[in-house]
Amino acid sequence: MITNRLRGLVNLHAGVTILLAALLMLGYHNVFPYIYFAEISEPNILPFIVCVVGGMVVSIHYLHVVGPRFYRLSWLDSAWLTTRQTIVVALAVFAFMFALKNREISRVFVVTYLALLWVLLLFVNLGLPRFLCRLFFERDRRIPTLFIGSPEGMGDLKHWLAAKEMLGLYPVGFLADQEPPVSGSAPSFLGALTSLPRILAEGRVVQVIVLELPRQTIEARFIIETCQDYGCRLLIYSNLAERLRHPLVTVTEEGHQFHTLQEEPLEDPLNRVLKRSFDLALSLPVVMFLLPPLMALVWVMQRFQAPGRLFFVQERTGHAQRSFKIIKFRSMYEMDQSAEQEAQQAKRDDGRIYPFGRLLRSTSLDEFPQFINVLIGEMSLVGPRPHPVNLDRQFSDLMKGYRTRFFVKPGITGLAQCNGLRGEITDPQLLEHRIKLDLAYITEWSFWLDVLITVKTARHLVFPPKSAY
Repeated sequence: MITNRLRGLVNLHAGVTILLAALLMLGYHNVFPYIYFAEISEPNILPFIVCVVGGMVVSIHYLHVVGPRFYRLSWLDSAWLTTRQTIVVALAVFAFMFALKNREISRVFVVTYLALLWVLLLFVNLGLPRFLCRLFFERDRRIPTLFIGSPEGMGDLKHWLAAKEMLGLYPVGFLADQEPPVSGSAPSFLGALTSLPRILAEGRVVQVIVLELPRQTIEARFIIETCQDYGCRLLIYSNLAERLRHPLVTVTEEGHQFHTLQEEPLEDPLNRVLKRSFDLALSLPVVMFLLPPLMALVWVMQRFQAPGRLFFVQERTGHAQRSFKIIKFRSMYEMDQSAEQEAQQAKRDDGRIYPFGRLLRSTSLDEFPQFINVLIGEMSLVGPRPHPVNLDRQFSDLMKGYRTRFFVKPGITGLAQCNGLRGEITDPQLLEHRIKLDLAYITEWSFWLDVLITVKTARHLVFPPKSAY
């Protein structure tokens, strides 16, 4: 029920903000001639209102991104959401103007409208959800809730309860096998589980939440049948994640419920097609037009500074733990080295790196041949960076869940790299942070996340992070 209330709140908020954005453009269009005294034409404003509405509809995605905290946003959260909504609207309007070569509407009008829209949405995103909560979920629409379980279980849900009170969740007390120590914290202790029929018969409770999975079937049946007899809504909180000490994702397959350790958006064939299309759209022109002149430049510099092979080819582990040969421009002097020596991480001021090789590494130009790996399907443009095979073994011993990275194709860049975590791994905490970002990418993948990571990485080509050496 709480989920339905939140979903409805998001839909109401989206509808109101779309309407306000459209009305703002219509009203501002009517008063703009009195503010801006230069001679301007009177364009048909309806297509631009349609663009604004379309942009606001697309930006509903960002309401779901803020998720459960949507109705209690901070000023910073509201600014984050508002900025993205305004950018989407701006893209829709400018795309329409560019596509139809529309020169009738004033650019000053469009820019000032977008500024006004940002201010309007900032306050609406901050205040409207709270107003809707008070309007729909206070007084008669509250949900008096009884909890069944231990005081420790109540403590685990303390912050969740405080957050859901705005949606009308009202705790009236809890039942437990043993009376807890005297505490001033709500809700109050109302007795043992056997008191459940009496309390429900009083009619003060419309919802029961069981704080942990019942240990015995007879206890579970007693709770379920009592709630059904008195017409009381029942929710059972699964504490399986706490028992296993790992977050779980619930999956329902043909009526059977399973728990898994993480979401995998890239198991969706459509998502895989989108990702592969993005890879091909960027890797093909790079391989055809950028890589050949870059190869010639690197070859010439190598002839002067470090004669030898043009490419450095090394075995790495890819998707589903299948091996492949990664291709890079050679940035070190040609020398006889064992596989272990070749896999040693490059250090700052590493004597193995020739002068032009330092430039290649700092600007990531040494990685450009990997667009060939992307083109043939061994790698993706964005994904967890592949490490040498012997480092995979070391890191998997140090970091639990390390091999989860192989659920997707490795990438030329990744969420960790675009956030400055690249180059030498000097301590376990740095490794842990990098792997957590890799796993977050796997579970939170979206097409727009790939685009964002690519743009941030492109910026690093011009302004390399300090870890690039």
